[in-house]
Amino acid sequence: MKSIRSFFSELTHYPSAFVGLVMIILLFTFSIYTVFALPYNDAISLWRGDENVWYKTPKTAQPAWVNWFLKDDLPETFSFSSADGDGVKTEEYSNETNKIFISFPFEYNSKDFPQEVSIYFTSEFVQKEPFVSVKVITPDGREIKVGSFTVGRTHTYRFSQDQKLQRRLQGNTPEKGIFMLLPSDTEQLTAVPGQYELQIEAVAFEENSTVDAELIIFGKVYGWAGTDHRRRDIGIALMWGAPIALTFGLLTALGTTVTTMIIAAFGTWYGGWVDEVIQRITEVNLVLPFLSILIMVGTFYSKSLWVMLLCVIALSIFGGAIKGFRAVFLQIKEAPYVEAARAYGASNMRIIMQYLVPRIIPLLIPQLVILIPSNVFLEASLTLVGLGDPVLPTWGKLIYDGVRNGALVQGQYYWVLEPAFILLITGLSFAMVGFSMDRIFNPRLRGV
Repeated sequence: MKSIRSFFSELTHYPSAFVGLVMIILLFTFSIYTVFALPYNDAISLWRGDENVWYKTPKTAQPAWVNWFLKDDLPETFSFSSADGDGVKTEEYSNETNKIFISFPFEYNSKDFPQEVSIYFTSEFVQKEPFVSVKVITPDGREIKVGSFTVGRTHTYRFSQDQKLQRRLQGNTPEKGIFMLLPSDTEQLTAVPGQYELQIEAVAFEENSTVDAELIIFGKVYGWAGTDHRRRDIGIALMWGAPIALTFGLLTALGTTVTTMIIAAFGTWYGGWVDEVIQRITEVNLVLPFLSILIMVGTFYSKSLWVMLLCVIALSIFGGAIKGFRAVFLQIKEAPYVEAARAYGASNMRIIMQYLVPRIIPLLIPQLVILIPSNVFLEASLTLVGLGDPVLPTWGKLIYDGVRNGALVQGQYYWVLEPAFILLITGLSFAMVGFSMDRIFNPRLRGV
């Protein structure tokens, strides 16, 4: 305990280490919160869900916080459902028909046009499909006939896909034609804020037949992280990317360094043919194409993150670090206390595990800390070359999907910059702590 207190006391003398340590604690706290707040099965179900899961969210919407930096706010998404009691719904049965009237008055406050407007109908009938007529009343008193059509038990009507409606709006897209003032006196088209109302008149041809509608006006901002091309909330991948990246980095670094250290200790102590075999395997492994082997494994066997983790550990055990550990163990092997242990009959295993290995742990810890972000970046790099786990939502997967779907070309920079920034913060935090620990544990660097 005294040595631990002494270590943290020395660590506080390095401001960068203190900042890095705080950032690491926050990352681990955030990871633990994610695991409990959004369980793994729920996260995977949401991330792999189709558009029916995310039908209420807009495509490629920016984070809501971008409005803090804009003069005119971008519109947010809002919805109304008659089944939930929103708006006004009346029914009148006469002459074997059920006339249903649904009204959704709403306030639109943005000068920018919505991304999309859709109505989701649900109806109950036996044989005859209900017939609906939709119109919109604008703040300037215009009544715009949207369309008339029959609806099945479930029916989706998207304004932007109605070519007849676009022609009636003088060639403008429905989102612009409905929400702008006509005729427009300005070259720059803007939406008109004010009180709008969407009215639906439905006729059901059976006594117990009914119709409900859900109006969704999709905005251009959503949530704290935005959405991707499949309407998914990017925040899910940003949250679960933390525990996945830290687990991959920590397990890979721990498995590699500890195993390498023990192998080097056995080879140095026994010497002879044991040491020769270890050194020859290391030299052969150093010339093997590391990334090419991982690509072959991902292409012909599995892209699972855990398979890749085992491959990384297996290829890194006999790395350059084994020669560095061997050089240190050769010095410790000749130390007087090791000779004394050998003289009183200590076993080889006891000498290796209690006399050789503990002396090198202070040099191992900084290397372990610095190696964690390297493996975090490796996981992201594997995803960027198409070797990402097809199931798990990770930071690398976000960057890959963003670049592949033209996020940088279309100005959706948040899609790529958010995970890239978190990766940068993760690497910087571990690097600051690792380099400071190296100065503490390595006497030659204390005065540097």
